[in-house]
Amino acid sequence: MRKAKVLIDRDFAIADTDPRLFGAFVEHLGRCVYGGIYEPGHPTADEKGFRRDVLALVKELGTTVIRYPGGNFVSGYNWEDGVGPAESRPARLDLAWFSTEPNSFGTNEFMDWCNAAAVEPMMAVNLGTRGGDAARNLVEYCNHQGGSAWSDLRRRHGWDTPHDIKLWCLGNEMDGPWQMEHKSAAAYGAVAREAAKMMRWVDPTIELAVCGSSGRNMPSFGQWEDTVLEDTFDHVDYISLHTYLNNYRQDTASFLASPDLMDRFIEEVVSLADAVAAKRRSNKRVMLSFDEWNIWYRTRRTRADRVREGWPVAPPILEEIYTMEDALAFGGACISLLNHADRVRVACLAQLVNVIAPIMTETGGGAWRQTTFFPFAHMSRFGRGKVLRTQVESDTYDSSYYDPRGVQELTFPVPDVPYLKVAAVAGEGGSLSLFLLNRDLKQEMEVSVEARSFGRFVVSQAIELRHDDLQATNTRDAPERVRPAPLQHGAIDAGRLRARLKPASWNVIHLSGN
Repeated sequence: MRKAKVLIDRDFAIADTDPRLFGAFVEHLGRCVYGGIYEPGHPTADEKGFRRDVLALVKELGTTVIRYPGGNFVSGYNWEDGVGPAESRPARLDLAWFSTEPNSFGTNEFMDWCNAAAVEPMMAVNLGTRGGDAARNLVEYCNHQGGSAWSDLRRRHGWDTPHDIKLWCLGNEMDGPWQMEHKSAAAYGAVAREAAKMMRWVDPTIELAVCGSSGRNMPSFGQWEDTVLEDTFDHVDYISLHTYLNNYRQDTASFLASPDLMDRFIEEVVSLADAVAAKRRSNKRVMLSFDEWNIWYRTRRTRADRVREGWPVAPPILEEIYTMEDALAFGGACISLLNHADRVRVACLAQLVNVIAPIMTETGGGAWRQTTFFPFAHMSRFGRGKVLRTQVESDTYDSSYYDPRGVQELTFPVPDVPYLKVAAVAGEGGSLSLFLLNRDLKQEMEVSVEARSFGRFVVSQAIELRHDDLQATNTRDAPERVRPAPLQHGAIDAGRLRARLKPASWNVIHLSGN
């Protein structure tokens, strides 16, 4: 049996978690919107066509902010197509996913859905085929009280009260050649700066996220961030970063190590942003919006995975079926986000329903939780509070990670990977939540946790997620094959906790002050 030690002190904190850290993403892609969150005529649909079974799962998942409407989709989207009487809205060919967009669901429907789901909207503007003029008009339509052309149009459409959207994305992945009208860093920086300036003139209270490079292994990474932030530094609050973890090489140990590259990626983007601030001798710190992250590889590499020919409406594409193995790597990513709460203030799991998602539905039928649903729900439920620094003593292993994203295919060495990956969050009333990932595939691990500067504890919840078969999945016919179970833990004595973690397991222990 392996042994590991964790030392925590309440006085050594990283930061409070921002509520926006627990976000997700809804794009007009496949069955995410149509047949996912929105399906008029479904047995559970409300009067607005929103699936109530999906809404219930979204609330259980604990998402706090939803990025919309893309993604690649937004780079060719005319927002005006999605407002006004539904019967007069045009159908458009979507070049991002080679499908037909009926525009039955648009900005106002999304805002009504956010209200029903009790989540904050994060709206993206099209800086691919369009620019600052369309972006500032959308801000006016959504946020201005009235007395102007666009705000009065919203009121004529039936929404008298402004939507008051605070968080906005300045385009999406604009360095990617797959993006409609992708741009050089200088060209994008210029259009993003002018869009940001005009959007803020319409509503000075909004917050803006500028696009970082679309991947750590893109040739533009680093130089892109530097150039774009030089142009936009005075106008933006966040810079975005995206990553999708994979197991193309069927190497489980390396797959479970891959979240450690997320840590490295975050720290590199922080350094790039702070270098721009240093050159300006500025005390301002641009925060990070990790507004696309997930496990994605089975439905990614070929056109047949991503496209259904014939321009269909809402085709079933990118419907990744997640395994127990995926849930473990996913949990490691959750820990990485928590441990960088000082700079990662926004994060969006991509996506929410059906498309590489924790929630799956059958059109006209039921809805169920994928394996990745549970680590996210645990993070959102128990991860609210002050993230603490952890000193971990654990055996390590070496691995390598293969990442074919973008125009390069690279293998990154990941040395000295601790078998135990940990995050600790201090909550109200002297509580403490521990997130513990045992990456050893064969051995149990005895973990000793010493929590200093806390009072006495009792274990209020101890949860384990594991399965003997790492390829086990949840399906329509077997929706609870993989599900959390109670974790058997040891006694607490003088601020010390002992727990025995099964091999290849995700574990959460919530301690209440006594």
